[in-house]
Amino acid sequence: MVSFGQDFNRHFNSLHLNGSTTIYDYNNKKWIFTDSLDAEKGTLPASTFKIPNSLIILESKVVANEKEIIKWDGTEKSHLGMVIEAWNQDTDLETAFKNSTVWFYVEASKKIKREQYIRTLQKLNYGNGNLKEKGNDFWNYGDFTVTPKNQIEYLIKLYENRLPFSKKNISIVKRIMISESSDSLTFRGKTGWTRKNGQDIGWWVGYLETNDNVYFFATRLTKDKNEKNPDFLSGRKEVTKRILKEIQAY
Repeated sequence: MVSFGQDFNRHFNSLHLNGSTTIYDYNNKKWIFTDSLDAEKGTLPASTFKIPNSLIILESKVVANEKEIIKWDGTEKSHLGMVIEAWNQDTDLETAFKNSTVWFYVEASKKIKREQYIRTLQKLNYGNGNLKEKGNDFWNYGDFTVTPKNQIEYLIKLYENRLPFSKKNISIVKRIMISESSDSLTFRGKTGWTRKNGQDIGWWVGYLETNDNVYFFATRLTKDKNEKNPDFLSGRKEVTKRILKEIQAY
């Protein structure tokens, strides 16, 4: 079942945001699109790639578990010109996921052959398979792309434990994905932010578990890098939650 939510655009407009939210209502097997064309458009996944990448790193035994430390090299770390103090320390996988620590994942990824990434991503049916970017940070730079709909298709397989990874490692990643939890709901997901061809790309992907249903979501925002919008980064979650509330997910 498919639903097209043109009325949802007012949530984007009120925050001066450009982009889309795609939702899959698990129990009712219903797709909800604010923009069905955008849902099929691929862009760099940015740090949302940390969801599959964490599993690949664990399965490859680059680290034994989410608590194993990789040493910080002592140089100040930044992303898109912003110094991020939380990155300037020895870090484990769990903390790196929470803080979106790029250098941790870059260092871990150096220990995995690019051919292995290509084969694994093909098995996962995640992304377009273009890993020709020479740098190790191929999820932030280059021509590797994933669509919002593809993000959700992968998340459904993660939720259902239908991935070619150990149940132990799947459980670890599901746990570190938790960003908000109460007696009545749990949000699991990952934000992302990168830049390509003068455009900022912002993501929030994941799923909301309630007492009686699961809602998978992928929100992607774009803007010109020179456009000033203080709501751009916070808007990734804000617009998603507004739409989830409107469809009475919670």
